[in-house]
Amino acid sequence: MLAKLSKRPSLRRCAVPCVAGLALLGAGLPAADDPAPGLARFYDQKVKWSACEGEDMPKDLKCGKVTVPLDYARPGKGTLDLALARYRATGRSRGSVVLNFGGPGGQGVGQIAMAGKDFMGLTNGYDVVGFDPRGVGRSSPVSCGNAPDDPLAATDGDAAAADPQAVLEKLRDAAAECTEHSGPVLRHIGTVNAARDLDVIRDALGDGKLNYLGFSYGSRLGAVYAAQFPGKVGRMVLDGVDTLTEPLSEQGVASARGQQTALENFLAWCTEDIACPFGQNRREAREHVVEVVESLDRDPVPTDFGEAFSGQDFAGALAQGLYSRELWPSLQRAVAQLLEDGDTSRLEAFASGGVAHPPWRAAHRGLTDPQDVPMDNLPAALMAVNCADDPDRPAAEQVGRDLGRLRARYERASPVFGRYRLTQVLMCYGRPKGTDFIRDEVKDLDTPRILLVGTRGDPATPYRWTVETAERLGSSAVVLDNRGEGHTGYGSSKCVHRKVDAFLLYGTLPPDGSSCGSDHDTE
Repeated sequence: MLAKLSKRPSLRRCAVPCVAGLALLGAGLPAADDPAPGLARFYDQKVKWSACEGEDMPKDLKCGKVTVPLDYARPGKGTLDLALARYRATGRSRGSVVLNFGGPGGQGVGQIAMAGKDFMGLTNGYDVVGFDPRGVGRSSPVSCGNAPDDPLAATDGDAAAADPQAVLEKLRDAAAECTEHSGPVLRHIGTVNAARDLDVIRDALGDGKLNYLGFSYGSRLGAVYAAQFPGKVGRMVLDGVDTLTEPLSEQGVASARGQQTALENFLAWCTEDIACPFGQNRREAREHVVEVVESLDRDPVPTDFGEAFSGQDFAGALAQGLYSRELWPSLQRAVAQLLEDGDTSRLEAFASGGVAHPPWRAAHRGLTDPQDVPMDNLPAALMAVNCADDPDRPAAEQVGRDLGRLRARYERASPVFGRYRLTQVLMCYGRPKGTDFIRDEVKDLDTPRILLVGTRGDPATPYRWTVETAERLGSSAVVLDNRGEGHTGYGSSKCVHRKVDAFLLYGTLPPDGSSCGSDHDTE
C-alpha cells in the first residue's frame, strides 16, 4: 500500500487486478552483512548525481543510479540499474535517510519529487533519498501489456461454477502475458531481492548504516532488510505496518473490509454536499455505488486509450481515493465526471502510475525513460512482488472448489471491493510458490530499536498488524499508537511527524506503547 503523502492520485498505490510474478529464485537464503564473493564490484560504486529528467521536476532534486545484479545467486549473469533521487542536506549531513513509499510498486523518484516538502525537516541532518525498486518506474519496469480482462471471470460465480478449469486456464494465459511484457526481471522480483538492492544503495551513498523511513509495504521491505543485514541497521521507522505472516487471502479480506469502512465515511461526508454525485441520502448512496460497479462490469465505458473502464476499474479508483481525506474532493469530482459525462479520465488518474504500454526491449538494462514507464507498471509490480513474497500456492482442485466460498466471504466483507480484492488474490494461481524467508525468518531481530507507527483508522494496514509485527520482531520494536484516521501517520498527523523526525534526526524514541491523538485533539 502506498503512503498517504502526495496529493496527486496518479502516484498512489494501485491494485487494479493484473497478473504478474514468478517466484523469486533462491530467495530463501539471507544475505550476510559482508558482501558475498562476486558481489564486491557492486559495493564499489558511487552515485553520480545530475539534473532529473522529466517535466516539473524540482530544481533542487538531483537524480542518479546504482547498478545491482539481476540474480544475486549468479551476479555475473546480468545487471539492472536502479533510479535514485536526492534532496541534499541543508546543513552538515550525517548521511542519508532512504525512503520507500509503499505499494509494492510505488515509484520513489516520482513520489519524492511530488511530496518533497513533507520531508524538508529531515534535510536538517540528512540527504533525503528516494528510489524506484527493481521492476518499478525507471528500474526495468514490469508490465502485463494489454492483458485481457478474462482473469476477472475467476470471480464471476456463474462462470466459475460452470467451468472452473476454463477459469484457471485464463489465469495461466494472463500470467504468460505478464512474462512476455516484463522480461527477465520478473523472475528476480520480490522483497528479499529488493532488500539486497537496498544494501547496495546504502553502500553507494557512502553510509555505514541504513537510516530508513518506509511506508506501508515499505515497512515489509524495512523488516526484511533488518533480518538480512542486522549489523547495518541505523535509525529505522516503519509507518503503516504491513503483515509478515498473513496469507494473501486473509490480507485481501482485511483490505476489502477496511476500504468498505472508508467508503462509508466518504459517503457520509459526500452526502452532506448537494453536489455529491451519489445524492444526499446515505443509504441510497451506498446502493448507488454498488449499482455503478455492477453496471460498468456489464457494460464498460471506453477510455481515451481505447481500453474499457469496468466496474472493477471503478472499484480500484475508489480504493485509491479513499486512502486520504485530502483526496475526497478530487474523488467526488472524478465520480461526477464519470456519471454525468461518461468521462473516465480523472478516475483513471487514481489507478495508473505511468503513461504508455511499450513492449519489453530485450537488450535494454539501463534506466527506462520516464515517458516509457508502462501505464500498468504499478499494479503489475504489486502483483509480481506479492506473489514472489507469498509461499502459498493451492492446487487447481482446491482453487476450483473454493471459488464460491471465497467470493461469498469477500462480498460479505465489501459488496463494492470484494470481487476486486479476490481477483488480486487469485492472480498468483499457477505460479511457483514464493519465498518462505519472510514468514519463517523475519522475526526476533538483533538490531537497534526500530520505531513502528500504527494508525487506528487505517483502511489499508489494520492497526492489529502493527501489534502483531512488533511482537514478531521482538525487543527491537517500539510502537507508536496513532489514534487518527487514514493510511499511515507521517503525512496526516503533526504529532507522528514530530516524533518520527525526532527519532531520525536526534535518536529520541517515544516510549513503547505511547500514542498520538488526532490533530483535532489537544496533544
